Amino acid sequence: MKTVFFEVPKARQDIFLKFFGNENVSFYEEKLTENNVNLAKDADIISVFVDSHLNKNIIDKIPNLKFIATQSTGFSHIDCEYASTKGIKVSNVPAYGSHTVAEFAFGLILNLSRKISDANVYFKETLDYNYLPWMEGFNLEGKTLGIIGTGKIGKNVAKIAKGFEMNVLAYDLYPDLNFAKENNFTYKNFSEVIAQADILTLHTPYTKENYHMINKENIIMMKKGVYLINTARGELVDTEALIQGLDQKIIAGAGLDVLENGKDFTALNNRLIKMPNVMASPHMAFYTHEAVASIMKTTTENIKNFIAGRPENIVN
Repeated sequence: MKTVFFEVPKARQDIFLKFFGNENVSFYEEKLTENNVNLAKDADIISVFVDSHLNKNIIDKIPNLKFIATQSTGFSHIDCEYASTKGIKVSNVPAYGSHTVAEFAFGLILNLSRKISDANVYFKETLDYNYLPWMEGFNLEGKTLGIIGTGKIGKNVAKIAKGFEMNVLAYDLYPDLNFAKENNFTYKNFSEVIAQADILTLHTPYTKENYHMINKENIIMMKKGVYLINTARGELVDTEALIQGLDQKIIAGAGLDVLENGKDFTALNNRLIKMPNVMASPHMAFYTHEAVASIMKTTTENIKNFIAGRPENIVN
């Protein structure tokens, strides 16, 4: 079978080649689009990352396609429903960043609570070796952390929070009560969590059902001065509502590794990331050496298992 990879930097191509040996494999650094889909026209298997949007038009232009292996946990960039109608299986990498993203979420929390990045920039620019009134932060100890989504990432966030002696509340469609008991936190309904949290952090996948789960209607229910962390998916948060919540000081600050519409910057996104109480990063929460190695290993295993007739991590 012919396998074609997209969005793979040259440095990683050599590593993938070691996994695949003499098999029929091709690599491209660019994302897969309707403009370059001819590069995969003879492929049986394609592997992409999140910037390749595999819609009906692209899928139809790869007539031999049997399997799509995304090098990510999320798969909203792939039309899985349409792939299923053509008998095409789709796999993901379900757990590569469970510690990585949880650690990054707390990096955002610590930066917002202690103004570390702002103080660093000020000190480098001024060499003023004094702490100033605006640098005053707040302790995490005793604060309530609300976790939306307790999959592997959310559970690791809960464990880290307990190390800071935070109170943890969580919401999940499928609560793990044994884990909650073992780690001394409480599940509550969505409205209760967002109303009681001092810091609210999102760790749920994006689905049609939770589009704009943070919106104007529930932001007004939040505790005044809450901080919002989103390392999950930008579409979980209504950008206009978030800006309004920040302007009205209902939300004291936001740490965002993802934006609604992603790289397709809108005027709202531009305004949001330039707000002084917003810390934003370019969807890099997953990006560590260890996580990348895990992505490559699992993606390779997904492809090899499919070829061997034992598909794993199928999402459609």
